[in-house]
Amino acid sequence: MTERPDRGATERPDRDTAAEPVIEVRDLWKSFGDQEVLRGVNLFVLDGETLVVLGPSGCGKSVLLKHVIGLMKPDRGSIVVEGRELTKLDAHELKDLRMRFGMVFQGAALFDSMTVGENVGLPLKEHRGMKGDELADLTETKLRMVGLAGVSHLRPSEISGGMKKRVALARAIALDPDIILYDEPTTGLDPIMAEQINELIRTLQRKVNATSIVVTHDLHSAKFTGDKIALMHNGRIELVGTMDDLRHSDNEAVRTFIARGHAPALGSKGGAGPIDPEVFE
Repeated sequence: MTERPDRGATERPDRDTAAEPVIEVRDLWKSFGDQEVLRGVNLFVLDGETLVVLGPSGCGKSVLLKHVIGLMKPDRGSIVVEGRELTKLDAHELKDLRMRFGMVFQGAALFDSMTVGENVGLPLKEHRGMKGDELADLTETKLRMVGLAGVSHLRPSEISGGMKKRVALARAIALDPDIILYDEPTTGLDPIMAEQINELIRTLQRKVNATSIVVTHDLHSAKFTGDKIALMHNGRIELVGTMDDLRHSDNEAVRTFIARGHAPALGSKGGAGPIDPEVFE
């Protein structure tokens, strides 16, 4: 388990290990006015690994994700992706690096004026110049990968919320990215559909072998999708480790998040009481 007194730091993997960090975040700070949202975040994501950033709403998870893809610039700190420091890239270099990312936005972010197939094929059309049968065939291939064969002609308004999430996943993998970012992929879904999306994320990870970051407040989703979990609280990383590390953690922020998030199972009326093992089943 990685749990340190300064709370905001995590151990950097030894350079002799087989897997190398694809994403390195060092001492990242970001404020909006007087509000400090990121307060010295440190994270490392290894090649082919799925890291879950877990924490309550408003703790800075999505802001961190937007920094990793270069949509925001930090007040200070370093973000290195595949050996390149994002804060030092010009607009052209940053655009080139983003082509190596796929992102699933919280609300799916599909274009209502386009069909499902046009939404998925948009990156292929815009960035690879595909058209005609070649574009249609590859679009259908990506949709089949997420279990949505034969729906290319439908509009987003004609499909369910869970299907929209799947379309967003298909679009995210359209360019065969090295890195996939998921912003609250199960938010707004019923438990059965959320479970299907969790399974799909894990299945896609095995198929495409991308390095992934999943942002969520859902402990069950974190357990199912993550190789490693970073618990975030008030703009800091409190713990990085496995679900078993969370189970046995004495960190007050970790225990409070678990207790408050699962009060019915715990019988808790507030505070950080003992952690019920059933929460992790």
